[in-house]
Amino acid sequence: MAVENRLSARQEQWFAAIRAGLEAETGTPLAEWIEIAKSCPETAHRARLAWFKTHHNLLQNRASYVLSAAFPPAMGWSDPDRLRDQLWSDPAARAIYDAIAAAVEALPEIVAGQRKGFSAWSRRYQFAAAKPLANGAASLGLAIAADTSPRLRSAKKEAWSERLRSCVTLHAPQDVDAKLHALLEQAWAAS
Repeated sequence: MAVENRLSARQEQWFAAIRAGLEAETGTPLAEWIEIAKSCPETAHRARLAWFKTHHNLLQNRASYVLSAAFPPAMGWSDPDRLRDQLWSDPAARAIYDAIAAAVEALPEIVAGQRKGFSAWSRRYQFAAAKPLANGAASLGLAIAADTSPRLRSAKKEAWSERLRSCVTLHAPQDVDAKLHALLEQAWAAS
């Protein structure tokens, strides 16, 4: 069964390393960086990232970490159900999501993570992600090579983890069939 709104152990380690590196390498604790962030004259996220780079030589990962602590999103990881409902508001796409989630959650040691633009599943690493498409369909990315199955295509232009090297477009819940279950399990096993 999936654990909702949690990070995988590897993701938790990554965030801990970002924080430790931020404090160790800059000599400034997170609380002070938060105050610096609140003094930023910019209001858009990308503009704030650029401001941190220009004025404090803080690059994207560390700046994003500071900004998320300084300006917690009104609706973010702390409200995964609302994020998921907003993302999967089209009933046809939601039915496909539900079929994917049921298939994934049958696997052990799953961490489900909801993002604004996609739903993700991890074990040690992210192995699958899904996002709705405009026509009521859904795109499913997998952490396996595209040549694993004729159903798959390259996921080079998708906006999710670079680990997800292939994807498939699903047009109905029935597309989450036994062959897709096997592909999900293969991606899970590799994660």
